[in-house]
Amino acid sequence: MDLVWPRMEHLDSYAAALRRGWSPDNVRPETARDELERIAADPVLFIAEQVDPDAKGPPVVLPDGSSVPRIPGYRRWMWDGEFCGVISYRWVPGTTDLPPHCLGHIGYAVVPWKQRKGYATQALRMLLDDIRGGDMDFVAITTTPENPASRRVIEENGGQLVETFRKVDAHGGGEALRFRILLK
Repeated sequence: MDLVWPRMEHLDSYAAALRRGWSPDNVRPETARDELERIAADPVLFIAEQVDPDAKGPPVVLPDGSSVPRIPGYRRWMWDGEFCGVISYRWVPGTTDLPPHCLGHIGYAVVPWKQRKGYATQALRMLLDDIRGGDMDFVAITTTPENPASRRVIEENGGQLVETFRKVDAHGGGEALRFRILLK
């Protein structure tokens, strides 16, 4: 498995995963439909918006349907000859703080038919290697208590539990776990 930058040559495989019912947003499955519509409307623009360090892309739709301004970030796609999943990194320049609606600096999702192969653990390790040495001292990453697989991925990459918190209503509320991974 490797992390690739989203490119046109990978787009058909990505769209096929969306059509199979996978969503890059595990809380908002409608994201799959939304992304398929964006791909159909302008595939070149869709690919361009996957890497958005200047936050020029469209607003982010939260699980409750509300939208918020985009913050800088990018996506990498997990690839083993076909699309396997996505890992994203987002930040606010000059700080490790994030807006309340953004649960963590990193998020990931693996397609169900590629799970339990260690891809998420490997993708997180590779992304952390890419961002080490930058301005950030640490990244925050969250999961829910009901997701022990994600917790293992985070902990295997050096994540330390720093708090249990309640997600904002826009994310459906509920308990979540925030981890910190040191970068320096």
